[in-house]
Order: sequence, then structure tokens, then C-alpha cells
Amino acid sequence: MNDEQLLRYSRHILLDEMGIDVQERLLGATALVVGAGGLGSPAGLYLAAAGIGRILLADDDTVDLTNLQRQILHRQDRVGQPKAESGRRSMLEINPGIEVEAIARRLDGAALREAVARAGVVLDCCDNFATRQAVNRACVALRKPLVSGAAIRFDGQIAVFDLRRDDSPCYHCLFPEGQDIEEVRCATMGVFAPLTGIVGTTQAAEALKLVGGFGVPAVGRLLMLDARAMRWHEVRVPRDPGCAVCATRPVAGDAR
Repeated sequence: MNDEQLLRYSRHILLDEMGIDVQERLLGATALVVGAGGLGSPAGLYLAAAGIGRILLADDDTVDLTNLQRQILHRQDRVGQPKAESGRRSMLEINPGIEVEAIARRLDGAALREAVARAGVVLDCCDNFATRQAVNRACVALRKPLVSGAAIRFDGQIAVFDLRRDDSPCYHCLFPEGQDIEEVRCATMGVFAPLTGIVGTTQAAEALKLVGGFGVPAVGRLLMLDARAMRWHEVRVPRDPGCAVCATRPVAGDAR
């Protein structure tokens, strides 16, 4: 690190659990953020501020006036612009010393797998189950840690799947495809603005721990927040030995 970086990240470096070695790992890391909306906004800003060296920000949507109540990556003068490009601008304004790559298209198939392969950690900040399941399958196949978040109305969820570990569950273990799960979105149900900040910031914290190699990431735990009462509830999530996605994943050191 140069002198400017030592000063910029000095409050991390002062932490006994982090120091220069961890900060250098963050600077050398790549994070993929899938979704530049309510969750991707705070997650992306904190990853940028904390010094993740390269951030891939993927979103195929454009900024809408209704987004601005909670999606703090964006500004009113960017309404109509691609969210990925708007997010890139905001993150570089926070920290011009990192790289941010805007992916202004829907990630699927080979493009999704390529983006996941480039990342040291993946943050699922999207708003639909199909994309969540696709991101999970790519992370399982490539043994990449995944931090998943969700927020609707006053209810938030965070779960961490460290797919480098043989004992870690995957997203499909928790929410199997084909289950009768009601998919609800902010556009129809509403969402409390600060809730997205709490969940997205927590996703960033878990991602930093995963790539920095410090602390105890919340692997195998589903954290649920009721923002009306500001109460957290935790449920343990074991790996499902019969999971259709991760039961046959390669053992550590044999990822393809």
C-alpha cells in the first residue's frame, strides 16, 4: 500500500483483527454484486469504501424515480440511466482508488459463470428467485462464497454460504426450487427504506470477512430481522445431503 492508502484505510489497519495484511487482501480481492437496487446500493458503497480492489456490479435495469426512496447508489439526475453505470459512478466517487466494472445486462448462462469465476465473493442482492437460484448454482459449481440478502416490507433476511467449505449449505438447501414460495417484490408490496440499508450493509460486512479471512462469517445461519420491533431471529441451516444442487459438488481442491 502507498501512503495515501495507509491513511485512507487506517481505521481498518488499527483493528487487531485486520491490520495491513487483511487490508491488502481486500485491495487484491474481486467482489461480484448481483443487483444495484435497494440491497446492492449500500453493499456496493461499503465494499468500495472499505477498499475491495475490484467490484463487478451487475444489473440490467434503469434508474426510476420510485427507486430513490431507498437505492442510495443513484441520484435524481440519473433517472433513465442504467443502474450499473449509475452505481459505478457513485462507488468511484466514494473511492477513486478501486476498479468498478458495470455489467448493464442480465447475467445468465456462460456470462454468469464467467463473472462468478472472476470473483472471490458473490453478493446476491437481486429480487427474484430465478436469479438467486442461478447465482447459487454457479457459486456451487465454482466453490465461491455467496452472501444472500432479501428485504420486503419490514422483513429482512441474510444468509451466508461459504461453498469453499464441504460442510456449508447452499441457497438451494434453504429454499429448494419447486417449493411453493410466494415471490413478492417492492414494486407491489413496498419496503421500509432503512431496512434495505441494514441488510445490504450486513451483506457487505459478511463479504469483507470472507475475503479478508477474519472474524466468524454467518455460515449456515439464516438471520431474520423484524424492523418494526428491531428484533433479530436466527435459524441454523444445515447442509442438505439430498440437495439437488450441492449434494454432488466437488470436494475442496477439485473445483472445475
